[in-house]
Amino acid sequence: MKSFSARSLLFALCVLIGIMLSLGGRVAYAEGVSGKSSVTKVTAKSKVKASARKEVRKKRVVRASSKRAKKRSSVRRRAAVPVSAARVQGLNKVADPLRLGSSVAFVVDQDTNEVLFSKNEAAVLPIASITKLMTGLIINDAALDLDETIKITSEDIDRVKGSSSRLRVGTTLTRGEALHLALMSSENRAAHALARTFPGGEAAFVANMNAKAALLGMHETIYVDPTGLSSKNQSSARDLAVLVNVAYERPLLRELSTAESYSVLSGRRRLEYRNSNSLVRNDSWEIGLQKTGYIREAGRCLVMQVSIAQRNLIMVFLDSNGKYTRLADAKRIRKWLESEEQKAKQAANQSPKHG
Repeated sequence: MKSFSARSLLFALCVLIGIMLSLGGRVAYAEGVSGKSSVTKVTAKSKVKASARKEVRKKRVVRASSKRAKKRSSVRRRAAVPVSAARVQGLNKVADPLRLGSSVAFVVDQDTNEVLFSKNEAAVLPIASITKLMTGLIINDAALDLDETIKITSEDIDRVKGSSSRLRVGTTLTRGEALHLALMSSENRAAHALARTFPGGEAAFVANMNAKAALLGMHETIYVDPTGLSSKNQSSARDLAVLVNVAYERPLLRELSTAESYSVLSGRRRLEYRNSNSLVRNDSWEIGLQKTGYIREAGRCLVMQVSIAQRNLIMVFLDSNGKYTRLADAKRIRKWLESEEQKAKQAANQSPKHG
């Protein structure tokens, strides 16, 4: 009985030890699997973070590359923008007592030819749409029918500078309307259409422009087109003063160039135009004739016949730096002339009277 009991106890003990060993193996296996799973999870997270860091680095590289490309593109664009001919020659660095912003300035008494102010007046430079003043002179002196209709065609599109126009191809205008827009608002298609429909065409028109310049003694002037879009249209301030003086003798050119606004029909649309020179809308200015101009090679330009301090004057400004500089220079000249007149009056009043 004792022997059986001992054997039973020994058997039970062996079974218990076996069970414990089995359970221990399973726990160890489970822990091993769990450990492997944790390692796998940590490795996956690390890979995700590394991938994210890599993407961030890529984006930074792309942004930096994009910035460099934009900077290079900007530099190329700036380099491609042509500098005005006056600045290439260094004319803008020439000092003057009034500290004008224009590289060229010329003011002459229209009645006495006395030069009141001059700065680089002999320089031959691109004149942009000041050209249209000669265009108007040719049309006026040719005595063509101003009521005759002309049509804007694809030939009138600007293929030199690529400038836009509100006058669509197919628009019909009278010659007088086209002249009005060309002189008042510097409308390029209108000016080109005037030359294209001239007897003999544009080539004959430009030949007439150069012949007229020679006849007037404008020996420093050359024209290659009727609009001024080409930088090869060139002149000096002295020559332009001659042109202004002659154009002023034509009442029609005075009237059209100084009109404040004008409208024309283009199909079913009525187009409203304003004078490109805001001074004509200022009642304190007595402007008898004017023309503005701009292309990059010429800078901002302005010619005017004005009455200041009881004198009839011709003003020429070329290569003004900034949209409003030419107007500011005209105002500065006016202020200076009025100041000089006041000084002269005071001096006359203070001088001893004899008799």
